[in-house]
Amino acid sequence: MDKNQDDIDTNPFLSRGCSHHIKIYQKNESAFSHGMCKLDVYDWLKNITLPESKALFDCVEIRFKNNRKDFFRITPDMDLHIGDIVAVEASPGHDIGIISATGDVVRFQLKRRGINYNTKDFKKVYRKARTTDIEKWITSVEKENPTMYKAREIAAKLNLKMKINDVEYQGDDTKAIFYYTADERIDFRELIKLLADDFKTRIEMRQIGVRQEASRLGGLGSCGRELCCCTWLTNFNSVTTNAARVQQLSLNPQKLAGQCGKLKCCLNYEYATYQDALKEFPNSDIVLKTKKGEANHQKTDIFKKIMWYAYLNDQSNMLAIPIDKVAEIVSKNAKGILPDKLEDFAMTKEQKTEFENGVGQDDLNRFDK
Repeated sequence: MDKNQDDIDTNPFLSRGCSHHIKIYQKNESAFSHGMCKLDVYDWLKNITLPESKALFDCVEIRFKNNRKDFFRITPDMDLHIGDIVAVEASPGHDIGIISATGDVVRFQLKRRGINYNTKDFKKVYRKARTTDIEKWITSVEKENPTMYKAREIAAKLNLKMKINDVEYQGDDTKAIFYYTADERIDFRELIKLLADDFKTRIEMRQIGVRQEASRLGGLGSCGRELCCCTWLTNFNSVTTNAARVQQLSLNPQKLAGQCGKLKCCLNYEYATYQDALKEFPNSDIVLKTKKGEANHQKTDIFKKIMWYAYLNDQSNMLAIPIDKVAEIVSKNAKGILPDKLEDFAMTKEQKTEFENGVGQDDLNRFDK
């Protein structure tokens, strides 16, 4: 018994994304050191005592492998805390998960996800996991990587154009979920039959996108940090080429694409800030008219509040003009007044760099398809 306990206490698979290993006979609050666990939930109501007349919210949030979470109902006699390992209802059998949130914080989580507490039929938490439950869970988890590699071999022999990215065994070892990506529709009936014969368990195939694949496999981004999607990012919002254009970025797919092949999620992080800043800027489509000639917009330095213009007959030289001066010129043009030249308003002059044959450039619109 002591040997098994030591195995459970030190087994790295039980962390499943935590910064600390889980132990059976502790409350395990340390398993959720904030900022270290992708599925961490900050309990901002932790130090607020409930009124005596109000019962504890009867749902908890439970996390499983990677970014899979779900909500389960508990009975009033259950005393559960963040980090507890529990056995929960599954189809079929039961699964093993780790509690990530309890109390009224779960109510707000449900509201944030648009789940109606009064109408949704929640599955149940059966009990705190027993030692035998956890031992079986450890055995199942340790099979996941060998199972994934074996499944890839079987899929290759069947000439299926798919990539198996991850495998997750149910806590009671009665079902295995195979996550895969594919560019076209796959007929995997023969694959399921071979997997079931080989692994002696129920098989479920679940297709995911390339962003979800990157979040499961992990890696380092061009910034030198671990990918956002595999450390803290759980929701994948749409990223369009307009986000790059608004931020005045060079439209080079080699630099703007992440490891998943899609536009980097971080393009959205400052997008709203740039949109707000651009509200002060004159319309860049307006041509500035002077006695020396007309000039069109070339580029913008948003945070220095400078717009660069070049004469139509001299596109190689650009003039940096503050946005208040640009607005002044536009206002004068609207009244039919032509300033002598843009140089009178410019802060500095710059030579324009041309890229021969569009080296390094590509059609970014392919990302919007």
